[in-house]
Amino acid sequence: MTKKAAPSKTPAPVRNIAVIGAGIAGMACARTLAQAGHHVTVFEKSRGAGGRMSTRNTEFGSFDHGSQYFTVRDARFEKALATSPELVRRWSANTVRILDEAGRVVASSLPPKEAHWVAAPGMNALVRHWAQPLQDHGQIRFQTQVTRIQKDVLNPKRWQLQTEGPDESSGARAVYPGFDAVVMAVPSVQAHALLLSSQVAKPLMGDISKVSVAPCWTLMVAFPQASQPNLPHLGPQWNAARSTHHRIAWLARESSKPERGGVERWTVQASPEWSKRHLEDDAERVKAKLLKAFTEVTGIRAQPPYAEVHRWRYAQTTEPLGQSHLWDAKLGIGVCGDWCLGHRVEDGFVSGLEMALAVL
Repeated sequence: MTKKAAPSKTPAPVRNIAVIGAGIAGMACARTLAQAGHHVTVFEKSRGAGGRMSTRNTEFGSFDHGSQYFTVRDARFEKALATSPELVRRWSANTVRILDEAGRVVASSLPPKEAHWVAAPGMNALVRHWAQPLQDHGQIRFQTQVTRIQKDVLNPKRWQLQTEGPDESSGARAVYPGFDAVVMAVPSVQAHALLLSSQVAKPLMGDISKVSVAPCWTLMVAFPQASQPNLPHLGPQWNAARSTHHRIAWLARESSKPERGGVERWTVQASPEWSKRHLEDDAERVKAKLLKAFTEVTGIRAQPPYAEVHRWRYAQTTEPLGQSHLWDAKLGIGVCGDWCLGHRVEDGFVSGLEMALAVL
């Protein structure tokens, strides 16, 4: 008696999914969905992938002016990093804690409680590497800001996205139709605003509105006169510090990170409280104040030939969502980002991954 062949399983239909945002949450989500066989299109308003894992390139070298480093606690994040070992380097940061505005060191954390890691040659390298396969297949739209989510005109069971490019006067508006699902991997304030203007998924807005995120002014300075290997470091012997100065919360010597070049460079991040009070100040005024604070903390009195500031409106989560993502399966609309769980790089990865798993 011959056995009957087992009935073959019908493969799941390929879905067309839009992911808004190409930071680590967006790319973790997009690449997971793509690896599962679905068609993914990523929309990013900036010129490249990275989000707050950004790197500013200058004639004096690069600055990680967003996320400074990452830690690894989740086994899934560790596994994902293992696929790109050439891009991940341990940063043996000589980190100290500073008490007063005179720069007095009061406590050392050597070695740190957990390993500090960076991407090389800049923090954006990891996210850009994960984005490359999608970019190679034309599935990422850079410099394209989604302004509205609405029902597809030709198929009301699907979604279409209205977008704007970098120059509205040149007619850079477009509509992208035919999406089975839309995932927003953007800061909470931007996700809430997009849902509000689109008048969709209203229940999600209530949850998002509970999230609090603080801004951050970031100063970048370079001292090319200290670029020779035989010259000592300018200022302190430590490479990173958590500060209680009323203006500064964090300082890092960029040139101490692996594969960053030898020019003495510092990234200085203002405290959330100070950044909030001076959020709308003129950039030159902010730069002057942070340079003064930098001198007070480090003792470096030389004038840097390069000094620039960058304002992050949505930098550090102070009140997270408390769950990894939001997903309305009936509507096919979801939201993810580091702000769902906290403010660490790994939080963004876990949020994006679990968002993708919910969609699947």
